[in-house]
Parts: sequence; C-alpha cells; structure tokens
Amino acid sequence: MSKDKPTLEEARGRIVEKALEIAPFEGWTVPMLRKAATEAGFDRDTQRLAFPKGIMDLLEYHSQQTDNEMLERLADYDLAALKVRERVTLAVKLRIEVIAMHKDAIHRAAHMLALPMHHVSALHITYHTVDTIWRGIGDTSTDINFYSKRAILAGVYTATMMCWLEDRSDGDSETWAFLDRRIQNVMDFEKVKAKVREVAKDVPSPWSFLSAVRYPAGRKHY
Repeated sequence: MSKDKPTLEEARGRIVEKALEIAPFEGWTVPMLRKAATEAGFDRDTQRLAFPKGIMDLLEYHSQQTDNEMLERLADYDLAALKVRERVTLAVKLRIEVIAMHKDAIHRAAHMLALPMHHVSALHITYHTVDTIWRGIGDTSTDINFYSKRAILAGVYTATMMCWLEDRSDGDSETWAFLDRRIQNVMDFEKVKAKVREVAKDVPSPWSFLSAVRYPAGRKHY
C-alpha cells in the first residue's frame, strides 16, 4: 500500500498519537477524537472505521498497544534469572514507564474510566493488561491459580496506577516504593495461606463431625 493511503492500523496509531496530545486540554470526548483524526490527516469516515465505538475503542486500542510495548521491553531482560515477584514488579514498572510521557492524558482517561457507565470497558482494559503481564513473564497456569493470579495483580496494578497518577516525587520513587510494598503484602499473604493449608490438612472437617452427631454409628437412617 502506498504512503498516500495508510493502512487502518497506521491510521489508528496516528489518531491515537494526536489524541494523546489533545486530551490533556480537551478531555476524552467525541469532539476531541474528531479533532485528533483531522489533525492526523484523516476524514470522518476513516475515523469511524478506525474506532467504530468512539472513545472507548480508542482507549482500549491504546492500552493494548501499551501492553505490547511492555512485552517488547520485557524481552530485553533475562526473566529466567528473576524470581516471580521480581518479574511482576518489573513488568508493572515497564508498563507504567511506557505511558509516562503522556501522564496528563492518562490521568484524564483514568477519571473517565472510573465512571459507572464505563465500568465494563475499565474491567476489560485492566484484565487485558494483567493477563498480558502474567503471560509475558512466563505464567502457564490453567487451574484456579489462573484466575486468582490475575485478580490479585489487578488489585496491585490499579492501586499502583492511582499512586503514580498522583506521584510528584523524583523519578516516581514514591510509586516504586508503593509497588514494592504491595507486592510484599501479597507475598506475606500467600505465606500465611500456605501455613493455614498446612495446619488445616490435619484438622477434622466440621462437616464430618456434624454428620457423625446427626447419624451416630450403628444408627439406621432412611
């Protein structure tokens, strides 16, 4: 395809770039999206084709592109030499660093996604990110751990993002310290759970006890 006729993927990328420049001043609105498309050199039809659902489509697309760039940066590290907690911490940090130059735009997007009407989109965006992180650092779980890992990381990631959006410290040092504390809290919780499981395996089930009381040995029940 010629340079005069960019692909749809190229159109999306260029519109997103313009939107990130404009959104800090005009917010994530339909007029802003139209303006971004025009300044990127596209007409209304191309804009609608690129983002048929409007702003939510654009935000989801940008988030997925950010996830992809995070994966590219992760590839520069020897993940096998890192502990799981170190891999998770690294991935979250890289994910935030990718969007650091557009902090004001992301701040406005976060406020928008916090609105009840955008709850489903916010969940979809967050799930895609935490799933990408786990897969990117080598997670292959398929049992209940698959869901628990993503649920826990979603809490850590969203809390860290909120901290970062308000962080004015040098080098975002407060954010990285917050992230370390949250990861440590998770690790401590997992240790407690493991100890509880170890103790609980030798404790008689309360259900078997109640059953024995209700149906004592030798008593017939119909």
